[in-house]
Amino acid sequence: MEKKTLALAIALLTSAGINAPAFAHGGEAHMVPMQKTLADFGADVQWDDYAQMFTIVKDGAYVKVKPNATSAIVNGKTLKLEVPVTFKDKTAFISEGFINEVFQSGLDQTFAVEKKPHPLNSLSADEINQTVEIIKAAAGYKPNIRFTEISLREPPKEQVWKFVMDGTSVSQPREADVIMLDGRHIIEATVDLAAGKVKSWKPIEGAQGMVLLDDFASVQSIINNSKEFAEAVKKRGISDPSKVVTTPLTVGYFDGKDGLKQDQRLLKVVSYLDVGDGNYWAHPIENLVAVVDLEQKKIIKIEEGPVIPVPMTPRPYDGRDRQAANLKPLNIIEPEGKNYTITGDTIRWQNWDLHLRLDSRVGPIISTVTWNDNGTKRKIMYEGSLGGMIVPYGDPDIGWYFKAYLDAGDYGMGTLTSPIVRGKDAPGNAVLLDETLADYTGKPTTIPRAIAVFERYAGPEYKHQEMGQPNVSSERRELVIRWISTVGNYDYIFDWVFHQNGTIGIDAGATGIEAVKGVKAKTMHDATAKEDTRYGTLIDHNIVGTTHQHIYNFRLDLDVDGENNSLTAIDPVVKPNTSGGPRTSTMQTNEYAIKNEQDAAQKFDPGTVRLLSNPNKENRMGNPVSYQLIPYAGGTHPVATGAKFAPDEWIYHRLSFMDKQLWVTRYNPDERYSEGKYPNRSAHDTGLGAYSKDNQSLENTDNVVWLTTGTTHIARAEEWPIMPTEWVHALLKPWNFFNETPTLVKSEDITSK
Repeated sequence: MEKKTLALAIALLTSAGINAPAFAHGGEAHMVPMQKTLADFGADVQWDDYAQMFTIVKDGAYVKVKPNATSAIVNGKTLKLEVPVTFKDKTAFISEGFINEVFQSGLDQTFAVEKKPHPLNSLSADEINQTVEIIKAAAGYKPNIRFTEISLREPPKEQVWKFVMDGTSVSQPREADVIMLDGRHIIEATVDLAAGKVKSWKPIEGAQGMVLLDDFASVQSIINNSKEFAEAVKKRGISDPSKVVTTPLTVGYFDGKDGLKQDQRLLKVVSYLDVGDGNYWAHPIENLVAVVDLEQKKIIKIEEGPVIPVPMTPRPYDGRDRQAANLKPLNIIEPEGKNYTITGDTIRWQNWDLHLRLDSRVGPIISTVTWNDNGTKRKIMYEGSLGGMIVPYGDPDIGWYFKAYLDAGDYGMGTLTSPIVRGKDAPGNAVLLDETLADYTGKPTTIPRAIAVFERYAGPEYKHQEMGQPNVSSERRELVIRWISTVGNYDYIFDWVFHQNGTIGIDAGATGIEAVKGVKAKTMHDATAKEDTRYGTLIDHNIVGTTHQHIYNFRLDLDVDGENNSLTAIDPVVKPNTSGGPRTSTMQTNEYAIKNEQDAAQKFDPGTVRLLSNPNKENRMGNPVSYQLIPYAGGTHPVATGAKFAPDEWIYHRLSFMDKQLWVTRYNPDERYSEGKYPNRSAHDTGLGAYSKDNQSLENTDNVVWLTTGTTHIARAEEWPIMPTEWVHALLKPWNFFNETPTLVKSEDITSK
């Protein structure tokens, strides 16, 4: 609490005539209002009128305290209080030392001080500031330069693993990678923070950088000041252009067929009308597209089709026109504290040990994942993250044909992180972590509540009831790392889920508002309905949800018990019975190696098994230790088994990752993004298609797995005006990695009578 706020609170108490309790060692305690003081501190306070007790929850601390009591219960243990909680005129007061006394008591072990920093820790605010100062002092710096990315330059992989496995310090000093925009031109630089100098400065030819946040403001200003655009919306009955909300979108590349040059830094702008219902997305201004040149800061072209009336019916999505739900509280409590510890950016839970940081492009990066196997630390994954994603639409009309957003590569999903709301976006027992990223000016910016970490019950891990014997069962616990990014109308929720049995789940959820199209048809019985719904579903009067896809790709640098791995396949097959007896057929498996990168790129058949195996390590039965690769599981909408485009579409010149669910490539630290490093307006594939072109061997070497999952989103009325979260799932499962059931525990812990 700031001193000014504290002094004000004490002054108010004094003027109110409140008698301050005495300290045990003499003198009077300064008392402050409990609810406000703890809320400012970030704690949740609940009063149980029946028990006459306060419950206070802050991150890993679970505190129970009664008024006038000389002790509190912190994570199940008794803590003596210097000054009791008191009531005055139905308001509770605590001493100004209460927060330090309780939350610095050492009874909460959730957070620990990092004694030796992990080499993959994100750049601190000070390091970001230092990087920018060094860049601005460089000879090539210009005042108009903006920053696309300022991030840690990772030390060599082998050095990081040695640090994790045996504590050996890395030899590479802390360095920062910087990507800048000089107009439309990209500059890459590397900064040595220890030496305080620029190590490299390299202009990148023929590529465009991301859309930056200030580009959004520029576009809105350009539109607002355009007489040409005002005339265009006037044709549609809109006399006040200030009510028009613009959505700047990347334009893709069509080999000049759209009349646009590849080297222009452009955005296409589609617009919506603000009618005051809080949901402008429900009021599209159809068949009107403004092409904005971000360098000239002007509209260079307006594309128009037939006038379609703007749907005007209010469609609020925030519940303002509904009654509030009358739900009784659902409390998730951990009265003895957390089962995990966060030390710096390292998380330890059960047998798992992993590092977490936030990247401005792809969001969370989960690194140096190991498993404690009876005292032996075993490698599982060096690094896992979103590799990239695409949201392509299937409508060829002028306002839709170019829509194929590369949300991470075009906009930077980490930059667009949405702060998490406790009890809604994540359960009440979550620890919420702030993260720091550099903005486009190079200023370090704190994103509050950027990542949630929580443990949850996930059903029975196993159960067996033997006749006449006690039941044997065990609960399944999971540790979830949750991050949310809002990209325009859609909100994407990503969960990294760690199971007690060695499984890693990756869950991707889409929610938010569908991008909809204004049409003439009000119902499916209208004359225009068939044509209006050719590319989508009528989900409201005069509104079509257009058919599109959400396709996610995850980059997973698995190191299964070591870096040298191979890709192996198991295909279940039916074979004739040659052993006699009444059966004519048998179930068997064909097992074989997938030896190179191009053979590894596959449309995944869920009826088969694909493994990343370590041929140099065996379990006690002699099977190579492996992890199973499962690109998709579950979902309401059809699984996206590839982009729904014809083979001659230009998108396939630019991108390949969305058309295969499994890719495996030889490890290369520069190959980080499935759509390539600079996909905005790219003319050819610089991502997975390029990475696998040299067709390197995958046998007994360091490999990276890329899993593609997603859905073909066929709209339905139940998703309008706001979309309940739709999940898809990818899994990494141990396959002969262990010698037995890894969650087996003593029977007295799991047996009930």
